[in-house]
Amino acid sequence: MAKTINKLSAIEVAKKSKPGIYSDGDGLYLQVAKSTSKAAKPGDVSKSWLFRFMLAGKARYMGLGDVNTFSLQEARKRAREARQKVADGIDPIEERKEKKSTYRADDAKRITFKQASERYIAAQKAGWKNAKHADQWRNTLATYAWPFIGELPVAKVETAHVHQILDPIWETKTETASRVRGRVESVLDWATVRGFRPKGDNPARWRGHLDKALPARAKVAKVQHHAAMPYADVPAFMTRLRAMDSISARALEFTILTAVRTGEAIGATDGEFDFAKKLWTIPAERMKADRPHRVPLSDRAIEILKSIPREADSAYIFPGARKGKPLSNMAMLELVRGMEGMGGLTVHGFRSTFRDWAAERSNFPREIAEAALAHVLSDKTEAAYQRGDLLDKRRKLMSAWAGFAGTAK
Repeated sequence: MAKTINKLSAIEVAKKSKPGIYSDGDGLYLQVAKSTSKAAKPGDVSKSWLFRFMLAGKARYMGLGDVNTFSLQEARKRAREARQKVADGIDPIEERKEKKSTYRADDAKRITFKQASERYIAAQKAGWKNAKHADQWRNTLATYAWPFIGELPVAKVETAHVHQILDPIWETKTETASRVRGRVESVLDWATVRGFRPKGDNPARWRGHLDKALPARAKVAKVQHHAAMPYADVPAFMTRLRAMDSISARALEFTILTAVRTGEAIGATDGEFDFAKKLWTIPAERMKADRPHRVPLSDRAIEILKSIPREADSAYIFPGARKGKPLSNMAMLELVRGMEGMGGLTVHGFRSTFRDWAAERSNFPREIAEAALAHVLSDKTEAAYQRGDLLDKRRKLMSAWAGFAGTAK
């Protein structure tokens, strides 16, 4: 006997309001049930489609969606597709579960570039000795990359997106743009290794890729050097400086005599100094190159250190206005700017002044002066042979520098 099918009509489906199960034939049913919605009124019902089938001698029921999503005709089509799978020995319920599981697994891999950036920074943070490094990474990406690709799936970032980021700033903010490019490249490399991107070329890669589309950094950006005082003017300047009675003046004098960076000087603490050996050891986490730096101290530098009153609740040599905090990183610069005739000069520029003096007025080899400035040798062969920090030779250099700087005119 032929099966009775298509028992229901669209009008009947719309009118059915009594809870129950109504057959359309060939395993398709309309299920009417009391509505469980919080906004439901008495008598409200929900309607959905069910497909009943037999597999391995057991009856199974498969939901095919509600009537508001699938019409009667669509429900019959879905039921037919399910019957075909059953005929092939496939359990349509288990197949659907597997698809959902696969989708969820794929969805878990769908992270945005912003999310990938955050996870990369978190993964690398422990290896970055400078705590500010993570903030610098995040701020750079947040300013220049995230507005363009932050919400884009990291798997879909392409060369065109990288150009969206770099093109507006490559010629006007070349140094920043180069840094952004490198950071985007690192995040994308991380995403590839972690399986969030397919294997292949990195769209932010410079060599052999972006270098064919963008001009070299050196051709579009001239290095902006910090304004520096001619070394011949240093003795007179130091005389004026020593006449000032302030923490900022002592910090600046000490910074000039040791040729260190501003942050290295103001962050100095008692535990870093060995007065018996006339030595200051700056730990790696406070150095730009992430390696410790030993600074030989001249007699005047030690005199400055011993002259600064210590605060009981602060370990900093040069205390700031805020309790327990070091001198502000702007304090020395503001002091210089406030001195007559010093317009445009910077604290960092005194490192250049020291380097010019060492090259033109002393017989110390170049590598001694570079070591005094804690510069990393760019020549890898030279660096491989020079493994020490030339401390004894640098001690003589810094003593000579202090002697020159203290020669009043």
